[in-house]
Amino acid sequence: MRVTGPGYDTGVSHDEESGPGDRHETRDEQLDRNWADLLQELRVMQTGVQLLGGFLVTLPFQAGFGDLDDHQRTLYLVVLALAGVTTLTMLVPIAVHRRLFGEGVKEWLVATAHPVSQVLLGAVALLIVGVTSLVFDVVVGRTAGLVAGAAVLAVAVVLLVVLPALVAHRSGRRSAR
Repeated sequence: MRVTGPGYDTGVSHDEESGPGDRHETRDEQLDRNWADLLQELRVMQTGVQLLGGFLVTLPFQAGFGDLDDHQRTLYLVVLALAGVTTLTMLVPIAVHRRLFGEGVKEWLVATAHPVSQVLLGAVALLIVGVTSLVFDVVVGRTAGLVAGAAVLAVAVVLLVVLPALVAHRSGRRSAR
């Protein structure tokens, strides 16, 4: 089995002893490094999601919350649910690792955690879009909320999809997906 994905497509078969470039690491060392990289990425995302989730949880207890219209209340509930699902999804690689610890399945774990991290990037982006849209809607108005949400979504697509694809293409290390 080959571990694939940005940062994880090693390009070496299971029995080769060195990784791409100058690393000269065994397959186990490579998997350990990839797993550590994934965990660090999850830590970075987790902090942002927890902050946004904490902010969202406090809103209903604020005096002005009752003034929200139906659209704003619905958007709030969707964004709050997205924060909860994102937080739970963030725990999947760790939960699987804890369950399978010491069973020699790190290659499978790294390969599985990669698509989960891709989903998480999308969920975090949507969470940021939703929070931005909600705040602009409440503070400035519906049109501003929609425009701000669309603008942040466009920036997210450029930064999280287009830019990584360009970097991958220009590096020549793998095809842009």
